[in-house]
Amino acid sequence: MLLEKYANEIKEILDKYPPGERRSAVMPLINLAQRDKMFVSREEMIEIGRIVGISTTEVASVVGFYSLYYDHPQGSYRLQVCTDLPCALRGSEKFLEDLCTRLGIKPGETTSDGLITVESVMCLAACDRAPVFQLQSGEGLEYYENQTVENALSLVERLRAKAAQYRRRDNLD
Repeated sequence: MLLEKYANEIKEILDKYPPGERRSAVMPLINLAQRDKMFVSREEMIEIGRIVGISTTEVASVVGFYSLYYDHPQGSYRLQVCTDLPCALRGSEKFLEDLCTRLGIKPGETTSDGLITVESVMCLAACDRAPVFQLQSGEGLEYYENQTVENALSLVERLRAKAAQYRRRDNLD
C-alpha cells in the first residue's frame, strides 16, 4: 500500500539512514502515511514495521506517544490549543471553551462537516503570546499566536471555503 503509493519518497527516507539503522526512519514514514488522511491505519503501521524491521506494536507505540500522530480518523484539520498553566493564565482555557461552543463541539470532537477537530495540547512554546494554537493538516503545521475566537473562526471559514473549492474541483474531474 505505502510502498506502491510512495515508492520514491520511501526510498529517499530510507537512504538517509545507515543500512542497520532503518528503524530510525519510523517517524518520517508515519508522517508520510498520515499526510493524506491525517491518521495512520493499522495496515499502514504493519507495513511501516515491515519496512523498518520493527514490530507493529513498536510502530503503534510511536503513534500513540506523539500528539501529532493519530490512529483513527477525525477532521482534515486539527486545531490544537495550548492549555498548559502559563497559557491558561493568559486565557487559553476560556478561548478553547468559547471556540468549541461557537463551533458546536466539545474539545476533542470534530465539527459536523468533518473538517475541523479541536484539541487541547500542552506547551506550544509561546506562553507569552497565548492564546496560541497550531493547525495541523496534511500540508504541515502552522502556528497562530495572540488569538481571539473571532480570528480562529475566520480561519475555520477560510479552511471550509478551501475544502469546498477542492470538492468542486474534484467533482469536475
